[in-house]
Amino acid sequence: MGPVKYGFSLVKGKANHPMEDYHVAKFVQFRGQELGLFAIYDGHLGDTVPTYLQRHLFSNILKEDDFWTDPNSCIVRAYETTDQAILSHSPDLGRGGSTAVTAILINNQKLWIANVGDSRAVLSRRGVAIQMTVDHEPNTERGIIENKGGFVSNMPGDVARVNGQLAVARAFGDKNLKSHLRSDPDVQHDDIDPETELLILASDGLWKVMANQEAVDIAIRIKDPQKAAKQLAAEALDRESKDDISCIVVRFKG
Repeated sequence: MGPVKYGFSLVKGKANHPMEDYHVAKFVQFRGQELGLFAIYDGHLGDTVPTYLQRHLFSNILKEDDFWTDPNSCIVRAYETTDQAILSHSPDLGRGGSTAVTAILINNQKLWIANVGDSRAVLSRRGVAIQMTVDHEPNTERGIIENKGGFVSNMPGDVARVNGQLAVARAFGDKNLKSHLRSDPDVQHDDIDPETELLILASDGLWKVMANQEAVDIAIRIKDPQKAAKQLAAEALDRESKDDISCIVVRFKG
C-alpha cells in the first residue's frame, strides 16, 4: 500500500467573525500501534469550544481502556464526557459550541469515523464517493428536538434552525440550547482495502457548495494530498462559499 500521506487547508470565510474552524492531522504511536488522528471542529459563537476539542477529544477517546476491543462505545462515551466537561467549564468557555468530525486510522488498516453536526467525512473507493457521516440537520431531528421542548424554525431565505438559532441538531457546547440538543455521535467504520484511494474530511463550508462525488473527483486527480486539500478549498471559494472552509485529505495509496 505504501505510506499514508495527508494534507490540509483551512481558509477563513467571508463572514465578519474570526476563524472558528480548527483541525487535527497527525500520526501517533500508541501502545505499540500506529494511529492516524484526523479531525475538523467547526465552531460557532467564538473559537473556545473548537480549541478545547482540538486539545482534548482524541486524548479522551484514547484514555478509554477498551479502545482496542470496542472502539465504537469508547468513541461515543468520549464524545459525551467531553461535552459534559465543556458544559461544566462554560464560565470559561462561554456559550458557544462546535460541530466535529473525527477519523481514527488504526495501523493504516481500520478506519473509525464519528461526527456531530454537519462537517462530513467522505471516502473514495474505486473513484466512487461514500459518505461516512450523517449530517445532523434540524429538520431530520425535529421530533427529538420537539420532544425535549425545543422547536425548529424554517424562516424564508434561511436554513432550518434549532430554537431559531443553531443550524445543526447536534453539537458540543451550546449551553443555552443543550436541553434541546444532542451531542452523541454517529459512528461508522470501514476497512482500508487496496481499492480505497482517499478520505476527505471537511466542514460545511465545502459541502454547502460541492457534492461528495465532485470533491472526490477533484482530490483523486491530485497525487499530493496537501495540494488536493488546497484545491478543494480554492474551488469552494470560487463557488462563493461564505463560510470558513476546512479540509483534510488523507491518501491511502499513490
